[in-house]
Amino acid sequence: MREADKKDKIKINREGARIITLTGLFMALICVATLFFKVPIPLGYAHLGNGFIFLAAVFLKNPYAMTATGVGSALADLLGGYAEWIVPTLLIKCLMGALISMISANGKVKSVRTFLAVFAGAVEMVAGYTIAGALLYGSIPAGLAQIPGLTAEGIVGMVLFYVVGIVCEKAGVKKYFVQHNM
Repeated sequence: MREADKKDKIKINREGARIITLTGLFMALICVATLFFKVPIPLGYAHLGNGFIFLAAVFLKNPYAMTATGVGSALADLLGGYAEWIVPTLLIKCLMGALISMISANGKVKSVRTFLAVFAGAVEMVAGYTIAGALLYGSIPAGLAQIPGLTAEGIVGMVLFYVVGIVCEKAGVKKYFVQHNM
């Protein structure tokens, strides 16, 4: 094997390990922010985890973004005693992460494209949980009762995303969290 090929292989292996580590870190941040900072709403709770879901989805590419967002959120439901919500959460948050990651401006916090991506993700979350609530509880009004709380949760998550994202940019640490091409 040529020396240049060995260096390229080492570089790819390092970047792969870094991405897996970042995915796990975002899973943990999402889980903790969801579990420990929550406010009850009809059929569940509002939380700060969405701010970190938005960060993970903007900073990581798919499939890592959708893995971090879905698994971190579903794990919070498992550990928080909301077992009936694990599967809907996994599906809703995986789709949310994938959607944001596909639309966003490759790790740029302050861009119109990223704002549209985060907004689309929040809308998908509200719609997904409204439908899931209606199905789980067998009542469309029950699902609809969540909309105000979920909307507030999405807005708070967007504010948290921009505060943390801009702080990361100004502090010069964002480069450590953004996935690079392999």
